Amino acid sequence: MVLLQYQAVERAKVKCLLVDDLEDNLVALSAVLRRSGVEIFTARSGAEALELLLKHDMALAILDVQMPEMDGFELAELMRSSQRTQHVPIIFVTAGSRDPLRLFRGYDQGAVDFLYKPIEAPILLSKAEVFFDMYRQRQQLAEELKSRTQALQLNEMCMGVLGHDLRNPLNAILLNAKVLTLGDGSDVHERATSIIESGERMARMIEDLLDVTRARLGGGLNATRAPVDIRPVIEAVVNEHRAAHPVNTVTLNVNGNFLGCWDSDRIAQAVSNIIGNAIEHGEAAGNINVELDGTASDYILIKVGNRGEISPELLPSIFDPFSFRSMHSRRSGLGLGLFIVQQIVQAHNGDINVQSKDGFTVIEINLPRLE
Repeated sequence: MVLLQYQAVERAKVKCLLVDDLEDNLVALSAVLRRSGVEIFTARSGAEALELLLKHDMALAILDVQMPEMDGFELAELMRSSQRTQHVPIIFVTAGSRDPLRLFRGYDQGAVDFLYKPIEAPILLSKAEVFFDMYRQRQQLAEELKSRTQALQLNEMCMGVLGHDLRNPLNAILLNAKVLTLGDGSDVHERATSIIESGERMARMIEDLLDVTRARLGGGLNATRAPVDIRPVIEAVVNEHRAAHPVNTVTLNVNGNFLGCWDSDRIAQAVSNIIGNAIEHGEAAGNINVELDGTASDYILIKVGNRGEISPELLPSIFDPFSFRSMHSRRSGLGLGLFIVQQIVQAHNGDINVQSKDGFTVIEINLPRLE
């Protein structure tokens, strides 16, 4: 994950601001500094420069000292007084004499360098590249810090959920285990056995947490693919939910063939998570409709629909870990199901999307038959 973020930073363009009241000078400086990965902004006055600085994060500002209305020193002073621009490196450029007082004033205004015209292109380019690289490194560090902060927050949430959701059923299991050792085969045994079966819930929650860890540390879940007819696999999942939730009606509509190269266990897990999510978040005792479309030659479609609508503000984060725990529902899990489904689909180079409107919600998965 950090590697992907670093690559994203590398692809992002570095922005450089050139300020000079003479168009010819701007053209010459732009020609020296323009290269792949660098975006050049030009301004012919201090006012124009300030406007650009408000809109863009600059890696470097190269300012001409002698300009009408607002000279380079005054512009630099305004930049240093603003929190947004106070850390932008400044290189002053001047055609004036090498006056020590002028030089001192430039550095006093926060300049990192002072160049005199005519400027030697290799020197300017070399100095600019130093600040471009520093900017890229700062961006990379910021992205890594953001990623690690998110990971720490996720770990804290995991610990909180574990403490709340696993402690109570575990205490019930331990208590009823003691009851079984003292019982006489009466109905007490049956009730205690029923409670102990809540251990299956804990096992599912632990597997979900392990899948999240694998996905985050490994850059996604692994899929061990093999040629398989996925239809009987999904039919078995549907039958399991029918048996486990007799108050719901789970229908299955099939059309086409379902031969492909997939990880059948992971696909079964994904479909099971979606159906379970529909049962727990949809209309109570409602109908769940599962559609398998294998009529296309290069992919199959899996659709799971139910009555019940997801609010528009929740849709953008529907695949985020723990997102569903904030919703009012009958759910007893961790809210990791759809996140894991997304990871499984991506491991198969597939697509997943959610449509929720007019009182219905449909989750659709597109799975390529072959890699």
